[in-house]
Amino acid sequence: MLTAAVVGTDTAGTGSLRASLEQTGMIHTVLEWMPALEKHPVPGEAIPDVVLLDLPREPAVYFTFAAHLRRLRPTVRVMACAGAAPSQDLLLQAMRSGVEEFVVKPVDAEALRTVLSRFAAERDDTGERPVEKLIVVAGSKGGVGTSTVAVNLGVQLAQATKKRVVLLDFARPLGHLSVLLDLKPRFSVRDAVENLDRLDGHFFSGLLTKHKSGLEILGGTSHAEEWQRLPISSLVRVVNVAQGAFDYLLMDGGVQDPSEWLPLLRTARAILLVAEAGLLSLWALERYLSASVALGLDAERIRIVINRWRREDDEALSNVEKKMKRPIYARLPNDYRQVSEAVTMGVPLAGNSGNPLVARYHELALDLAGLSTPRAEKRGALSSLFTGSR
Repeated sequence: MLTAAVVGTDTAGTGSLRASLEQTGMIHTVLEWMPALEKHPVPGEAIPDVVLLDLPREPAVYFTFAAHLRRLRPTVRVMACAGAAPSQDLLLQAMRSGVEEFVVKPVDAEALRTVLSRFAAERDDTGERPVEKLIVVAGSKGGVGTSTVAVNLGVQLAQATKKRVVLLDFARPLGHLSVLLDLKPRFSVRDAVENLDRLDGHFFSGLLTKHKSGLEILGGTSHAEEWQRLPISSLVRVVNVAQGAFDYLLMDGGVQDPSEWLPLLRTARAILLVAEAGLLSLWALERYLSASVALGLDAERIRIVINRWRREDDEALSNVEKKMKRPIYARLPNDYRQVSEAVTMGVPLAGNSGNPLVARYHELALDLAGLSTPRAEKRGALSSLFTGSR
């Protein structure tokens, strides 16, 4: 991903451009600078990959600033933004100062993404891949405990990594995450989508509700009809902004149609497909996998999680693995009483490392975070969370 700076004196204008940059999903961090040679960059401050000039009517100072940055870092890519198409004279001045691209307000996010993608491909370190932070939790069918898995995995991820973790409640038709954590969010995903024109990392963080575990939540919809105003393309832009502000993103997607959610699923580093060992759930699991692979999703990113696992389920699950030619990634032990009490009280699961279910969530969080975790040799819910190779 790229780093960027927006240069301007109008805070409303620079804020809007910052939001547009972050919504492309190509930007890791965005600075806001004044066009003052003596102030930016400060000694020791790195010049970002991309600089976007918010040009006023008299842009000479901005062009001088751009030329100064190019002298300090010849590889910086400079863009300019104006309220109308530039004249030939303005284009000539811009080119002489090192400006490579012009964009016109209001900025089209997709057009901006195309330019940034080209810049990224042309960098010296072209082997660098965009940071992928999104982990999707989806259900093979309703009632398999998808939201419970998302909540407890998110809490464990926040506590284990000590980094910023956000949980996005994108479940349809209603979001349940705030209920499971006894939270009363003031804002929801609808507020994020309705403010895309100014949605940047700072604005996004203000929409979140923080749980005492450290996990932050973007509340889900409270009325089913709200989804009519929440297109998937807008959710992709929300996720792009979140990736620039957080270390880990979890998304509760509920039960999805993979063809509809494909733009989001393609951005995920892992898709945890939650199922139970019952006939209907496994039947739906098989069809979800087939549909996802047919759509071109990377099969290695789809990981099967069996919730409410019991030892007597192993024979049926072994047959499923053979039929689908895929290993089961994780088994979460069945503990109806503990889970029921936690849901009723609106708290995440709690317990020491000897608690089998809590321990499995902790190990799963460590594995998804890329942290080392000991693997038991024996197969079984009480001896090993992970089975099979990935």
